[in-house]
Amino acid sequence: MSMIGSSRRTTGQTIPVLPPPQSELTPAIMPEEWSFLTSFESEYGYTHPFFYACQFTEALKMARDESKLVFIYLHSPENPYTAPFCRNTLCSELVVEFLDANFISWGAMASSEEGVKMSNAMQAASFPFFAVVAPASADSIDVLQKVEGPVTPDQLVEVLQRTMDEHETALRRMRADDEERIREIRQLREEQDAAYLASLQADKEKEKFRDVFIEEGLPTPQMEAWKKANRERAHREPTKKQSRGKGKEATKDTQQRKETVVPAKDKQFTKILIRFPNGERRDHTFHSTDKIQSIYKFIDSLCIPGIGSYRLISSFPRKVYGFEQLGQTLKDAGLHPSATLFLELLHLDNSSV
Repeated sequence: MSMIGSSRRTTGQTIPVLPPPQSELTPAIMPEEWSFLTSFESEYGYTHPFFYACQFTEALKMARDESKLVFIYLHSPENPYTAPFCRNTLCSELVVEFLDANFISWGAMASSEEGVKMSNAMQAASFPFFAVVAPASADSIDVLQKVEGPVTPDQLVEVLQRTMDEHETALRRMRADDEERIREIRQLREEQDAAYLASLQADKEKEKFRDVFIEEGLPTPQMEAWKKANRERAHREPTKKQSRGKGKEATKDTQQRKETVVPAKDKQFTKILIRFPNGERRDHTFHSTDKIQSIYKFIDSLCIPGIGSYRLISSFPRKVYGFEQLGQTLKDAGLHPSATLFLELLHLDNSSV
């Protein structure tokens, strides 16, 4: 069997995303998702792509928020090609690092309820089966690539890289649209603020002219000439009081900016983003001399249900921060000034099932 030749590729195919049954909408983490990870890890260990234990719709939302593609893997333990594919390809260091760095990975048992729905929707004919999809709308996806049958690590990465390259233009356009929308919103707010300030200033000018008119007892024709001369003089030569006021405001504004910027630029702080299997994300700022153990203490303090024994891993290059690394400082561990870590469960907590 030709490995790459066994793939069936579809570009531009759009399929609807079926919502989970009503009974599955309440829990954030369902036994069905955990059953895939439990089965996979019991057979192939903990070195594997970071599969999110969540509904597919939640994985799709993460991909949409982060402008990434979704890697879907349907697991069929009974298929004779599954074991060598998982052991030699899917769990290889090359594939794990590439997927964790570039994709949102989601997996399911091919026989599970959601796995069957996904298999039927993408017309999976044989296994191993994986696909690359992109969010198309709120309720549909574009299937960019489908591969059926075993492939080597190099072949899998080649397929993934080519798919990314082919659709990078669309991703850039999506990011550009988001940035343009943000710029338009910011510009609109600035224009509204400027219009409000101009209106406020005009009201103040009217009040000032009225007060002067009353105090000086100027007749109406002279009042108009006086207002015009005042406006021209004020435009040409700001008063010392206004200059001093602006200077004080500028100094105060500069001091506020310094107070805001200095902590952010402090080279001693390290920002760590932790990603959980259910898609949840938490970030925290540590000191660069804090130890890896501090991250574990922070996670434990969150008291997140379903988190039993776990370890922390980085995606690219893939590195494990476990018991042996607890005494390392964040700077020595290469996590300074910022890093993203994945929380990988070492066993299934019965309370979450």
